[in-house]
Amino acid sequence: MGKALMIGAGGVAGVVAHKCCQNPEVFKELCIASRTVSKCDALKSKLDGGKTKVTTARLNADNTEEIIALIEKYRPDIVINVALPYQDLTIMDACLATKVHYLDTANYEPPDTAKFEYKWQWAYRKKFEDAGITAVLGSGFDPGVTGVFSAYAQKHYFDEIHTVDIVDANAGDHGYPFATNFNPEINIREVTANGSYFENGKFIETPPMSVKRVYDLPQIGPKDIYLLHHEEMESLALHIKGIKRIRFWMTFSESYLTHLKVLENVGMTSIEPIDFEGKQIVPLQFLKAVLPDPASLGPRTKGKTNIGCIFTGVKDGKERKYYVYNVCDHQACYAEVGSQAISYTTGVPAMIGAMMVLTGKWKKPGVYNVEEFDPDPFMEALNQYGLPWIEDFDPTLID
Repeated sequence: MGKALMIGAGGVAGVVAHKCCQNPEVFKELCIASRTVSKCDALKSKLDGGKTKVTTARLNADNTEEIIALIEKYRPDIVINVALPYQDLTIMDACLATKVHYLDTANYEPPDTAKFEYKWQWAYRKKFEDAGITAVLGSGFDPGVTGVFSAYAQKHYFDEIHTVDIVDANAGDHGYPFATNFNPEINIREVTANGSYFENGKFIETPPMSVKRVYDLPQIGPKDIYLLHHEEMESLALHIKGIKRIRFWMTFSESYLTHLKVLENVGMTSIEPIDFEGKQIVPLQFLKAVLPDPASLGPRTKGKTNIGCIFTGVKDGKERKYYVYNVCDHQACYAEVGSQAISYTTGVPAMIGAMMVLTGKWKKPGVYNVEEFDPDPFMEALNQYGLPWIEDFDPTLID
């Protein structure tokens, strides 16, 4: 049916590539492109022999002209961006220049400030509309599936949704004293930024990690959850009818937070360059280099993740609660595609989002967040491709 160009060759990219190759009716061809072509070739060697034709290319995704040249050479139907969030705009520019559909899993972030906002990408709406191409933003899990869950709840169970609590819990253990489950630079920037929640039409900021609750999660038990800022709140606040409050919660162990606090206290999480032996280095980028590569955690990680949304609102004049979530097993993910559940829960929805565009189910010119499309075919595909969801119509609410 179509050709996909995937930019990126990290942990999430590995899952996307495996999942595209499990779906050869839709993904006839896949080109894997990255600055380090050896990573692309290593991935290709695991995938060769299937029905999807896999090729590789070297690409500097910071350079729009290089991306344009590769798109013109390969002529894909969609570009799947699983590179770094700093590269979203150069890739979107290349898609515009070549009139090719675009999809990513994380919103653009300027390299010099830890700011998670959609405004830069939303500014492309008219350009994509005029070009007649679709851009799907944030088709990972959160953002991504959490937006699809919200659209599904709105379509099937509520006349109005008043509150949404997104809970992202990882009960996996990789055995290291300190490591991050995805790109350390992005992860640490996210955690050390101010928290925030949406209430009554505006965002309210909180000091980092200052709001904590304990929540008993299905299949993994009671966990410490902390309020964080997360980008999907910004788009859900616009697209969910009747919304009064949205919060995002993530689990962290005491050990993780203690290590992080020490690293912060000694300046290792800073994104301000410093002079070291005649060179300029960014402490956080140096820290990333000494921490274990998230892609290497797969074989060592045991346990489960639980990510979902708890909704309250009204249907036919009556108050209603609804919780929809997915539980993913780290070892089962590793056995299937060679990665832990954090990469798996992001990579599967990226493939599904691309499939939605290629099959025409999610195709309309412009720039969209996932909750703006029909959730039903995506929800069906989650069950089919490894992220089955569970519903609870009487969940415990978070105070």
